[in-house]
Amino acid sequence: MAKLLLLICLVCCYQLPAQELFQWQNQRPRWATFENPKATPGAGGKENKSAKGHAFEPVEAGACVTLLDVKGAGTIRRIWLTVNDRSPEMLRALRIDMYWDGAEKPAVSAPLGDFFSISHGRTMPFENALFSSPEGRSFNCFIPMPFRKGARITVTNESDRRLDLFFYDVDFEWTENVPADALYFHCHWRRELKTALGTDFELLPQVAGRGRLLGVNFGLITAPEYGKSWWGEGEVKMYTDGDGEFPTIVGTGSEDYVGSGWGLGKFIHRTQGCPVADDSTGFWSLYRFHLEDALFFRKEMRATIQVLGGFMRDDVRKMAAAGTPLIPVTINVPAGCIKLLEGKHPALQDADFPDGWVNFYRSEDYCATAYFYLDKPSNELPALAPVALRTAKMGSGK
Repeated sequence: MAKLLLLICLVCCYQLPAQELFQWQNQRPRWATFENPKATPGAGGKENKSAKGHAFEPVEAGACVTLLDVKGAGTIRRIWLTVNDRSPEMLRALRIDMYWDGAEKPAVSAPLGDFFSISHGRTMPFENALFSSPEGRSFNCFIPMPFRKGARITVTNESDRRLDLFFYDVDFEWTENVPADALYFHCHWRRELKTALGTDFELLPQVAGRGRLLGVNFGLITAPEYGKSWWGEGEVKMYTDGDGEFPTIVGTGSEDYVGSGWGLGKFIHRTQGCPVADDSTGFWSLYRFHLEDALFFRKEMRATIQVLGGFMRDDVRKMAAAGTPLIPVTINVPAGCIKLLEGKHPALQDADFPDGWVNFYRSEDYCATAYFYLDKPSNELPALAPVALRTAKMGSGK
């Protein structure tokens, strides 16, 4: 019996890889580039007598380039690209769209930089489980993206200037059959320049269907009127499968959601990180990918984050007296947490308002890129915001 129990433990605890590297697989790999955008067999490297002939193209202001347009069943395994202008404004003005199975509406529509896990267009060398930029000059995505009837990827230059150099390749494989339970990849970006006081920011507006939230890459630019106060008290909420006013899944704080605690500094890890932590300009960028802790949903999914900060009582009083928009919600005192939105309590400026750490609603500039899978090739989410909203305040942030 002891040996049997040991064998069961070993089988349960040890996970074999899905496919050994030395095992042959019946796949047909393809790379799409400007020289061979349809990845036609035997059609690569034809230009300039098979020397370097067509590695890049310029993209005029207002122009759209097609990176991939194929018919059939397959799975995209990697997307790589680079551009000569990697300014924050250009990375927000370039729009990437992806269409599956002939759908008229894109499943993916996002600013180029944000799609590749680069909030605010702040490039740097990094690598996480889904994206990388080895030296801060290129963009890689390793999210698998299956399609059954076809795939089309485009990039549109919505800036007012020409992009001189655009390089790319899309690596995919043809397959005989995509599994029946395979979901379509989606990505949605949104931004609010000034969140409504007391209202949570939507990381992902509600989507209907069966699917999985893969993760979010989100950022903010703190408003200068909040001074040196801490912005990251907001809790992430996941509303799934019939949740009403209150969600089933709730976190404990912004830095907690990305695996840190007691404040936040710059770090880049496999499934969670804070690549941008610039207190001097107010720029912050965070990400969390739910790979081991999968977030599946059966009917719908919506994700939000509270726009909450914190500071000591006297500092909060000074901000309120100066007209800074805020609503106190809790006070941390030695005896515990006082919930100011329940019952009757003294006003902030009253002499008997307790001393301690005050958490309060605030109004900030938030953006978010949500990555998710869905059981249909398109979604009902709003179209990507205009370029003017995407590129606003991309300089100093103040």
